[in-house]
Amino acid sequence: MALLTWDESYSVGVSTLDNQHSVLFNLINELHAAMMHGNSRTLTGTTLRRLLNYTRGHFSAEEAMMASLQYPGLEKHRQTHRKLTKHVEEFEARFERGEGPVNSQLLSFLRDWVTDHVLRSDKEYGPWINKNGVR
Repeated sequence: MALLTWDESYSVGVSTLDNQHSVLFNLINELHAAMMHGNSRTLTGTTLRRLLNYTRGHFSAEEAMMASLQYPGLEKHRQTHRKLTKHVEEFEARFERGEGPVNSQLLSFLRDWVTDHVLRSDKEYGPWINKNGVR
């Protein structure tokens, strides 16, 4: 059973970013499945790293688009991205040091953060980006 299910309610109205958000949902679901099925530490670690790397790339692309269109909320959005990235990097570092497995606390955090971030913060920039000609 998936932890997250992408649907149109999460759409920000920008197809490139919607596609990236959908991939993030899938990566979180992969991490959830690895944890639920007791997959090896290696597979779980690989999935966690893929999620973190993809998230960094997505944040960079999202911020670049906002910067190119002079989105007035860019700096606030960037700070939110940094906080999430730092939190997940800290968790990954603890995982790599063997201080703890991927657990429901991280998955709940990721689920809540991603859905809240997309439904609130990301939905705010959609109209601005659309107004500036990007769909």
